[in-house]
Amino acid sequence: MANLIPNFGRRGFLAGSAAVFTLLLSAETGALDAQANVIQGPTNMEKVTFHVEDTPLVGDVYTPLETGKRPAVVIIGPMTFQKEQAPTEYAQRLADQGFVTLAYDSRYRGESGGEPRAWENPFHKVEDLKAAVEYIRSRPDVDVSEVSILAICQGSSIAFRAAAEIDGLNALATIAGHYRDAEGDVEWLTEEGLAARKAQGEAAKAKFEATGEIDYVKAVDPVDMNVGMPGAFVYDWYGPWAERGLWENRYAVMSDADLLAYESISAAETLTTPWLMIHGDYNFLPSAARRHMEAVPATTQTKTIWDDTPHLAYYDQPEAIDRAAGEVVAWFTEQK
Repeated sequence: MANLIPNFGRRGFLAGSAAVFTLLLSAETGALDAQANVIQGPTNMEKVTFHVEDTPLVGDVYTPLETGKRPAVVIIGPMTFQKEQAPTEYAQRLADQGFVTLAYDSRYRGESGGEPRAWENPFHKVEDLKAAVEYIRSRPDVDVSEVSILAICQGSSIAFRAAAEIDGLNALATIAGHYRDAEGDVEWLTEEGLAARKAQGEAAKAKFEATGEIDYVKAVDPVDMNVGMPGAFVYDWYGPWAERGLWENRYAVMSDADLLAYESISAAETLTTPWLMIHGDYNFLPSAARRHMEAVPATTQTKTIWDDTPHLAYYDQPEAIDRAAGEVVAWFTEQK
């Protein structure tokens, strides 16, 4: 389709992000493979369906073999995620440690319903996450007082708002979070790029509302900058998933009308749920991560683990995931 986002806008994205993502895909990380490196623990898995409004959401619930009520974790992944990616990596590991875990597809992607497909709408994702927590609390094998949320990358900004709005949540943990505020969005896209993406997204959304027609671009591409998440650094991870037919490489252009109107800093300012942040200088927008931690009320219990782990290592590298999952288990257990 036509050049949806002017070149200066996409170049701005790269100018703000390429140096970071070059480090995120450093030699330490190794080749990133679409084959999930999950560990097989003594757990069961069942396919479940729950609803947000009238839309079915599909998830995989992993349960320990032990009977009785267990603590539970709902897991949300990065921008454009499907549950079989990073969420499943963590779901299996935490279930192996005694948690009931739910990895699910948000609306418009994967096995879940909703139209149009590949619509990245963070406001809807907040409601989806809240519905997922409500579902997990309804299960007879879950202790409702010990339900927590785990979020990876941009799922962290969704989890902030959901955690601020859900009563009685045990704890929150975020890993390599992409935290959303005005300063971070400018660092991410530049002022010109941000304005260009907003304008294109709003035009595409107006077209959809008027005609029902949907403009799409690829979600990732190693060369084409007119996509949802441009650059070889992103494509190197997501591309193999698309090539194997395990993830849809498509992005509704109207997503930018919603995505770029969203922020999570105001939710951080009201957060009372205990929060563990795992981040570092080799993760996306460390400055935004620091601002969010500083914004949380002084009365909220928090813990920060800051190290040099590359961002994408937290998606599928066993050593990084095992270490992060261990910290998450300890944090959730401590909050009981």
